[in-house]
Formats: sequence, structure tokens, C-alpha cells
Amino acid sequence: MSNSSVNVDVPPSGTGCVECLATRSWWLHLRRCAECGHVGCCDNSPSQHATAHHRATGHRVIQSFEPGEDWFFDYRDGQFGSGPALAPPSSHPADQPVPGPAGAVPVDWESRLHD
Repeated sequence: MSNSSVNVDVPPSGTGCVECLATRSWWLHLRRCAECGHVGCCDNSPSQHATAHHRATGHRVIQSFEPGEDWFFDYRDGQFGSGPALAPPSSHPADQPVPGPAGAVPVDWESRLHD
């Protein structure tokens, strides 16, 4: 991972996708921008906010924001890899449902996912 694209001191923007929470939408999994801490939803989620954040900002590296996962992904080279420990917390709360957030996930959520 590019060291210039990782800031180990910046905390995550919250416990859920910033844009989904603002619009009362939902997500499948969460990704954290390793440069600015923005938490967005994954590409399987309906709104794909993590990738939209990359496109809007050019921030190239994300890390999974799921409990028990510590992989990184670099949008520029399309590679998964490892990286340094980022400022805590390293994931959303373990009791937060997947998909989430609680109360916003439609009954037919599986049919709304992207492949």
C-alpha cells in the first residue's frame, strides 16, 4: 500500500456509512478510507459510497471496517494487501447488525445487492 495514501492518526468518521446515515439508507459492509477516515459502504451495497468517495477525492486506499478483518485495498492498482494499524476503532461495533443500520434494512435486501 502507498504510504502517502495512509494516515494512521485520523480516526474513522463514525460507525456507519456517512452518506447512508444521512439519507436513511442501508449498507451491507463498511470500508474506511485510510487517508481521511471516511466510512462508506462496500460495492455490494446499493449506493457504493466507499468507491464514490475514492472517485470524488482520489483517496486510493481503503481498509475493511468489519470486525475481524484488517485487509486493505488500493483502487489504483486493484490489489488487496496489508497495511499499518490505523487509529481506533478498527471496525464498526461488533453488535451492529450486518447489513445495517438496524431499522433501515429492507426485508428484500438480498435482492438489492450489487454483484
